[in-house]
Amino acid sequence: MTGTDVQKEAEDSGPSGYAAARLRLLTEETRSGPPRRAALADLTDEWLTGLFAAGAEGLRGASLVAVGGYGRGELSPRSDLDLLLLHDGTDTKAVATLADRLWYPVWDLGLDLDHSVRTPAEARKTAGEDLKVQLGLLDARHIAGDLGLTASLRTAVLADWRNQAPKRLPELQELCAERAERQGELQYLLEPDLKEARGGLRDATALRAVAASWLADAPREGLADARRRLLDVRDALHLATGRATDRLALQEQDQVAAELGLLDADTLLRQVYEAARLVSYASDVTWREVGRVLRSRAVRPRLRAMLGGGKPVGERSPLAEGVVEQDGEVVLARAARPERDPVLPLRAAAAAAQAGLPLSLHAVRRLAATVRPLPTPWPAEAREQLVTLLGSGRPTIEVWEALEAEGLITRLLPDWERVRCRPQRNAVHLWTVDRHLIETAVRASEFTRRVSRPDLLLVAALLHDIGKGWPGDHSVAGEIIAKDVAARIGFDRHDVTVVAILVRHHLLLIDTATRRDLEDPATVRSVAEAVGSQGTLELLHALTEADALATGPAAWSSWRGSLVADLVKRVSAVLAGDAPDEPEEAAPTAEQERLALEAAATGSPVLSLRAQTEPPAGQEPSGDPEPLGVELLIAVPDQPGVLPAVAGVLAMHRLTVRTAELRSLHLPDGVDGSVLLLDWRVAAEYGSLPQAARLRSDLVRALDGSLDIAGRLAERDAAYPRRRGVVAPAARVSVHPAASRLATVIEVRSQDAPGLLFRIGRALEDASVRVRSAHVSTLGANAVDAFYVTGPEGAPLPGDEAASVARKLEETLRG
Repeated sequence: MTGTDVQKEAEDSGPSGYAAARLRLLTEETRSGPPRRAALADLTDEWLTGLFAAGAEGLRGASLVAVGGYGRGELSPRSDLDLLLLHDGTDTKAVATLADRLWYPVWDLGLDLDHSVRTPAEARKTAGEDLKVQLGLLDARHIAGDLGLTASLRTAVLADWRNQAPKRLPELQELCAERAERQGELQYLLEPDLKEARGGLRDATALRAVAASWLADAPREGLADARRRLLDVRDALHLATGRATDRLALQEQDQVAAELGLLDADTLLRQVYEAARLVSYASDVTWREVGRVLRSRAVRPRLRAMLGGGKPVGERSPLAEGVVEQDGEVVLARAARPERDPVLPLRAAAAAAQAGLPLSLHAVRRLAATVRPLPTPWPAEAREQLVTLLGSGRPTIEVWEALEAEGLITRLLPDWERVRCRPQRNAVHLWTVDRHLIETAVRASEFTRRVSRPDLLLVAALLHDIGKGWPGDHSVAGEIIAKDVAARIGFDRHDVTVVAILVRHHLLLIDTATRRDLEDPATVRSVAEAVGSQGTLELLHALTEADALATGPAAWSSWRGSLVADLVKRVSAVLAGDAPDEPEEAAPTAEQERLALEAAATGSPVLSLRAQTEPPAGQEPSGDPEPLGVELLIAVPDQPGVLPAVAGVLAMHRLTVRTAELRSLHLPDGVDGSVLLLDWRVAAEYGSLPQAARLRSDLVRALDGSLDIAGRLAERDAAYPRRRGVVAPAARVSVHPAASRLATVIEVRSQDAPGLLFRIGRALEDASVRVRSAHVSTLGANAVDAFYVTGPEGAPLPGDEAASVARKLEETLRG
């Protein structure tokens, strides 16, 4: 059926005909995108024209006007209809009757309607008071009735907008900034709002409004296509959900991707991010230009210079060879010759970042159009300018984004293309891969005084996740890429090797510090062998902290920092030749020893529960102490089942385990027995913490078998229906035979869940192994736990037995 046939059906059949024609149009596989949106707008125009003609018989001086998205002829499947019934005020009773005949059929079909009835004077007055109304009227389009009435309103509204632009545009900019603060950046969100988030459809509409003011204009290249892609995704989202929603929820992304013919949800998100990035960059450039124009209008250049208010407009200040500052931007000098100076893009970028100024759009585009490629390897100046850019702190981000918007980054670093706009489906990560790399360099710039080779630190920060665009372990792939890139940008063989080691092992310190027994010499030696030298260890320590800080707040804490610092200290001693032959047990604190002696004397568990706001032992307190949760210390006579009993009691009381340490404590001479010490940090899922006496009572019952923890947890789980959500990857259990010579290390990676540690502990007990120590950490929604286990006689497990335990534990967690 053609578009004309669909319109004819709507005209002939009234509301039901329009509904059928609309449904037919939305289910046509051959039509999508702008043609479908335009056809839907045309179809709706025809239907509303018929309603208007039937209801306005004999009425003059009235017209029906589409505004907002409908005014632009862009109707998504579930878009609301923005309509203005315009009239000259001569027959208000007839206009009210007409309004009823227009609005009620729309409501009867279940369509969302945003409507108003106004005279031209009322419309202009309301627009003057309400910026959102004025923005909608800028897209006013005549549908039916008195065309002259609509045309005169359009002319008046545009004139008002242009006359009031110096006042209204700052108001619009503030509105956009407030919305961005609430909704976040579209280009980084895992569940973005396509309309309201920064870089979304609202911002694209705001850019149209700025252009209509004639005061400034947005960079047009690619903007229309970016806007079209966002609208196409919203169309597919409406069809997939059947709802008027703009939020691209995780559970809808695969279906939306399929609707658009894309490979998968990641491909969909990457396209959304690319479009949003272009809109965001255009917004930055446009609002900067608006500010420049308004400043130049506010103060005449000569008066500004006379009053000492700054340099006259047009004056240029040199920043670097071929680079100058002009009117708050970095531009190319008149004598600059990009076609003869391949280092100029990096020199201009470094100068801009160092000065904390933006690169002008004209300068970046000229560089992109004329500059020659850098030779391989890069000259020393190019490498130095890259390092300067990366070490400039927060201003690096805006300058980097300007280069990337015009394709200069991928020309300098071709491997960047694979990580550009690449999503990270991990709630711990705040950014896409490429932005995370820049954010890490920004963080690393704060540590350049801590290392002897800050250039290697900054380049490694830029490249540490570069392998995420390739299959397999991103650290392994990244090592290969980093070698190539480091050599290409001119580092010598030794420095290339260091950068490659840093990329290959950028997770080594944090993983080892939080998941391994640092008292075991095998742990420390394995790190020392991987790192190789004191200088590389120093760099890796700084990179580890920068990477974690750039990931998000859940990835770093004073506790994690202290563990990494402790590991670095131990590895440094090994590299210096001062390695202990045997593990030394950490001396218990006075509180730990008191609890242990009481547990040995009474033969029952003893515990303390208190808020923990002080930094861990060995770490200097800061001016703003970081709350570390609640510390739970438990001393219990050594016996089977301690780990599952404690974990199960905590799960019953809805206490989430953030970190957990379990070890055997040697008692002073003359005290019989052996005591297990558990030093855990916990947090209440909600509500207040339980009383310590209640925890102890339940723990006693759990240990003597009179408390059915498994049954209680099962009953509670059954009482709460399962919620729909993202399907987490299956649990993975692995054995690390070389991690310790005193025990077998079993590592569990799983989705965190209530009772997880109880299930793990019970499975290990069922396997008749003894947990010598446990190191539990929770990062976002993921739990990564390491258990040092032995057989009943205290020796490491044979290889086949260890593999069997791991296999059974994995089956338990997947069941």
